[in-house]
Amino acid sequence: MNIRRWAWFAVVALIGGAALAGPTVPAAAGTAPAAPAATAGDELHVSESWCQGIGDGSVQRPFCTISEAAAVAGPGQTVLVQEGDYHEKVRFTRSGTESAPITFRAVNVNYRMARVGAFGVAATAGASSQSILDLTGVHDVTVEGLVLFGVGYADAVTVRDSERVRLDKLTVQTGSYGPSGVRISGTSNRVTLSRSYIYNPIGASVAIDPGVTDTTVTATQLDGSGLVAADAPGLTLTGNTFHVDCRRGIDLAGSSSGASIRNNIVVTTRQRHVCKTPADAVGIRLSAASAAGTSTDYNLFDPTSGGAPYTWAGTEHPTLVSFVAATGQGTHDLSADPKIVWAGGMHRIYLETTDGSPARDSADANAPGVLDTDMLDGSFADDPAVGNTGTGSGYRDRGAVEAQGPVTQDPLRVERKVGGGPFDVVARSGVHSAWPVERVRTQYAFLLDGEKFWRVSTSAAAEYTLRRAGNACVQVQASQTDFRMHRSYEQPVCTQVGARYVPVAPTRVLDTRARIGVPDIRPVAAFGRVELPIGTLGGVPNTDISAVVLNVTVTQPTSVGFLSVFPGGDGSDASSVNFVAGETVPNQVTVPVRNGSVMFYNASSGTVHLVADLQGFYAATGSGYASTPPTRVLDTRDGGGTPVPAKGTRALDLSGRVPATATAAVLSVTVTAPTTSGVLTVYPYGSAAPTASSLNFVAGQTIPNLVTVPVMNGQVSIFNNSSGTTHVIADLAGWFSPDATHTFVPITSKRIVDSRYGTGLSGRAPAPLAPRETVRFAPFRSDVVCNPACPAPAALLGNVTVTASTTPGVLTLYPGGGQRPTASNVNFVAGETASNAAVVAVGSGVDLFHNSGGTSHVIVDQSGYFIAAAS
Repeated sequence: MNIRRWAWFAVVALIGGAALAGPTVPAAAGTAPAAPAATAGDELHVSESWCQGIGDGSVQRPFCTISEAAAVAGPGQTVLVQEGDYHEKVRFTRSGTESAPITFRAVNVNYRMARVGAFGVAATAGASSQSILDLTGVHDVTVEGLVLFGVGYADAVTVRDSERVRLDKLTVQTGSYGPSGVRISGTSNRVTLSRSYIYNPIGASVAIDPGVTDTTVTATQLDGSGLVAADAPGLTLTGNTFHVDCRRGIDLAGSSSGASIRNNIVVTTRQRHVCKTPADAVGIRLSAASAAGTSTDYNLFDPTSGGAPYTWAGTEHPTLVSFVAATGQGTHDLSADPKIVWAGGMHRIYLETTDGSPARDSADANAPGVLDTDMLDGSFADDPAVGNTGTGSGYRDRGAVEAQGPVTQDPLRVERKVGGGPFDVVARSGVHSAWPVERVRTQYAFLLDGEKFWRVSTSAAAEYTLRRAGNACVQVQASQTDFRMHRSYEQPVCTQVGARYVPVAPTRVLDTRARIGVPDIRPVAAFGRVELPIGTLGGVPNTDISAVVLNVTVTQPTSVGFLSVFPGGDGSDASSVNFVAGETVPNQVTVPVRNGSVMFYNASSGTVHLVADLQGFYAATGSGYASTPPTRVLDTRDGGGTPVPAKGTRALDLSGRVPATATAAVLSVTVTAPTTSGVLTVYPYGSAAPTASSLNFVAGQTIPNLVTVPVMNGQVSIFNNSSGTTHVIADLAGWFSPDATHTFVPITSKRIVDSRYGTGLSGRAPAPLAPRETVRFAPFRSDVVCNPACPAPAALLGNVTVTASTTPGVLTLYPGGGQRPTASNVNFVAGETASNAAVVAVGSGVDLFHNSGGTSHVIVDQSGYFIAAAS
């Protein structure tokens, strides 16, 4: 089998219609420049999986590393870090503004996350300055959702000499002997650590160094070790969970005055046993200078370790009663088992409370630093089994994670957008909590089949515009745990979108006899394939072309066979043109464009020459389709009419048959009683006849072909390019117009009826059609899962073949259950295999009438269907 591929064709439409990578020396302190920024829009993309070397941050060419994006991102831009393993150390050197920060956001969904650092690689010892994330000398930068793995002996995250930096939804695991999970140092001011999980079994989970001011740690879980601050005034510690191992949960040393400590859960024994040295397991310890101006309340202490809840200004208070009596603070503090357990999975674990926890519905909703969602970005919910003892709504829990009630999820719906473009779809879901909530808050992740990246937001709907007609399939994930609690795979839900038609004056794009589009004159070999690239048509790139309409002619075949036309990179055993040796046979073919081309397969043991004339294409813009029951609009034999003379042109006036806005007509054109061989060309009225052919014939032959022809002033022209006369018959099947609403869904040609095997004819055994028999069949429609129902085919487009006929006759297709017309789709003689393209409206299926005195087998190969507009 040989494959020939030649030049792209383009026409103008005539009718409108891993080791860790990173610098060895941290960036110098100071304010980083804000320009020049990347120019790819408000969003830049990073993808370890989809990048291809040098990128520009677009969806098509994402950066390979976060560091590449960090080097160019500017104020107001969001860097979306897609799932993957990023073995790098990221240095943030660029700044945003207070009203337009630079945001780096991991796109995490169930089972997928953006992992950064030493995941899966050997930890590096002795690199004390090599944090995985280093934000030095920057301002107005937000980093969200990254899953970080530190290297040995190094802080995992460093914020130094920076202002208005926010670390949100991070998961941090330090390397061996890491001094801290997150270290804030230098002259940093107004740094926020929120909704994060930090694990460090040796050093501090969070360390705040002297000189730092106004730090907020909120809705965060510190595991293994707690928070240590020295000479860092203005701390706000609200709604956190400290889960440490026989050490202090919160330790404020030096002069860390003016702190606010509220709504925290403090567990000082992870193993839930009495510590060997209970004095080391104090819940909260403040130096004398740190106690100045500091307030604390609504905290929950687990007493299991034996450690005191407070050491305040150098005085240890073994009970909350003694602490309140001595200081007047902590009047709403509790000492009880918080009843917390592990949840989540893979690398994004977290702690949550169980039923009966005293943390539930008992927090101060007005505490400084409170957020509008919990650590998992979930709603604050009212546990109906617990009395509301907190402030505000009373719904809020102490600690980082809010308890949630049972939820139900609406089935995913994918629908065409009413009033939108032909390729616009909307995917919708919804989650409902059985418990009352302060406000509905769920995260949704949508993924359109064929797109690279998930869309994650709090919107229960996502809108997409496809580039081509066909299936629009979307998968959704809904989460109230920031996608940390993995759920089972959910099957995508689909709909179909259809394209509109752009007619083109018949244009020859391929002729293997005349070196048109090919480098030499050479027939297509037996069982050979020819690839025809599709270029830009009418200003539309091939990536946006759904299908092309070609009049394909086989000529000079040396043996019997058939031609199959199908999308590039695909395959099909359906027939597009049937032929015998020495015959010239045309047929209209509508074929999807994929991989930038269409393919021709010569399914015969001999060679053939091929001719292809472009008639139009389907895309997002153009005309919709309106079908009509087959209607005869021309018969030159009527009333003793005269045939079309040699080299003669006949104008066909369709006024009154099609609207004034019609851009193209679909006609089944039949030549009968020609006196010589020749070519019939149907083309736009008022223009010169092109070299393209619509129908090839020989003397005495009756042969039909489907033609889609541009309409000008309500008329089309018919040119008899022969030296003899011929009669012409034309049956109108429909028209295209900007006002028509049906759009086309192309498919790779698929056999849906074959009487030889009983295919597609329900309840009928394999057998030829009897004389004057009518059979009914259903058009193929995609077998994808749709909710609501997939759009129903309003009209079928396909190729109808008759074979093994015992007498002459005609085949007529019409809407199932409707009145049978006088029009014909295929004319045949005894023993002939003949085919023709057909467009037929769908009623109760499609009826096929075998108008012959003998028997015949029939085959229907479907190449697409039209669907009604969204409503």
